[in-house]
Amino acid sequence: MNQKSSNPQSFKKNLTPVSVWSLAFGCIIGWGAFMMPGTTFLPSAGPLGTAAAMAVGAVIMIIISFSYSYMVKRYPNGGGEFTYTRILFGEKHAFCCAWFLALAFIANVPMNSTALGLMSRKLFFGIFQFGRMYSVAGYDIYLGEVLMAVFALLVLSFVSIFGTKMTGTVDTVMAVSLALAFLIILISAIFSPITSWSNLRPLWNPDPDAGTKDILSGILAVVAVTPWAYVGFGTIPQEVEEFNFSVKKVIRIMVVAILFGCTVYTCNTLVTASVSPDWTTFVQAHDWAVGAAVESLMGIPGLIVLGIAISCAILTGILGFLTATSRLLFFMAKQGVLPGWFGRIHPKYNTPSNAILFCLAFSLIGPFFGRTALGWFVDMSAIGAGIGYGYTNLCARKALLQDGSIRKKAGLLSLTGLGILFSAFFLVMLLIPGMPGCLTLPSYLLLIVWTVLGFTFYLIMKNKKGL
Repeated sequence: MNQKSSNPQSFKKNLTPVSVWSLAFGCIIGWGAFMMPGTTFLPSAGPLGTAAAMAVGAVIMIIISFSYSYMVKRYPNGGGEFTYTRILFGEKHAFCCAWFLALAFIANVPMNSTALGLMSRKLFFGIFQFGRMYSVAGYDIYLGEVLMAVFALLVLSFVSIFGTKMTGTVDTVMAVSLALAFLIILISAIFSPITSWSNLRPLWNPDPDAGTKDILSGILAVVAVTPWAYVGFGTIPQEVEEFNFSVKKVIRIMVVAILFGCTVYTCNTLVTASVSPDWTTFVQAHDWAVGAAVESLMGIPGLIVLGIAISCAILTGILGFLTATSRLLFFMAKQGVLPGWFGRIHPKYNTPSNAILFCLAFSLIGPFFGRTALGWFVDMSAIGAGIGYGYTNLCARKALLQDGSIRKKAGLLSLTGLGILFSAFFLVMLLIPGMPGCLTLPSYLLLIVWTVLGFTFYLIMKNKKGL
């Protein structure tokens, strides 16, 4: 039986299928899609290895998305993974799931905002790189870049407060612009005389002495980041109470968003490798290989198009994760695991304004720490995504086993089992030292701190709210 929301206040149903897709796609594609091909993907797995890894990750995410779709239809309440886990496994599991999932969402907000400064360094001659204040973990913090990040966070936070209709419209315009700009670059690469399929060699690990084990390890290292890369599709259930369409469309929206994301990540990597007869040397010679590749293809006009794509990717990421995080915090407050302040709705705009303001306050701290330190938190966000995926698949499996018509849904039950295994696989890859894609030491330490904070906060709320 579907669970109706117990919240006497209600959100306006202003989100269309296109705007929901835009929110998800915008969260999937951020600055990393235009930086990681040169810094992570190609050095680890090569062009074909990256394409294979991203395709494997997309298939895994699509399998997991069927569990999400089933749970959205069964429990069309906001709060997504937190709501499902609370109903089927209780408050303790729900808090654990939500605590790490909130990190997976909110860590990407300040990280995207600092990417604006990095973009200005690469594309606009560092015009905001003035007023050097200090350095954090080797990353110089400039007043101009901080002010730019703060301005973007303020504007997009207030857009989010002004209502889902405005949020959806703004995000749709930027997501479509991102897709069109990417398409222009891709078409240019396909018809350019300097690109060639033969340039993609070596197809796998760039090390000429790499064996099968090294090739597989490189591919797995890229697969390990896909929970973070595709986490945007997991933001969709957070806004379900604001849909103005049937939840039956959710699976199609999720799959299309994942496939679009896979295409952008993969093609950016292939384009970067195809512009030079020796892509290994090309990547080593440029600290931003994607930008150098696009400039080789299209010159200054290409960099302008790339700037549009990256700007839209960054801004849609900020807006999408702000929206998802605020809804998650709102529904946690409604169930008493967060203070009631987070559960207040704006009297005019019908948005969780307090939760949005909290996300803004948290995110405003980020630009003052720089991308290196924030990167440790983002690395942890893959853990939160894996936990969210795992709980959703466990919930879907338990709900299916409670369903009297289970024989008709045996295929979906099998998919939930695969989803559980894949979620466990991601966590093992990220947490076990020596595994491809394992966390760095600073990320490990911060994960411990985050876990202890969560346990402490849970005990405090348990005493206050009687969880």
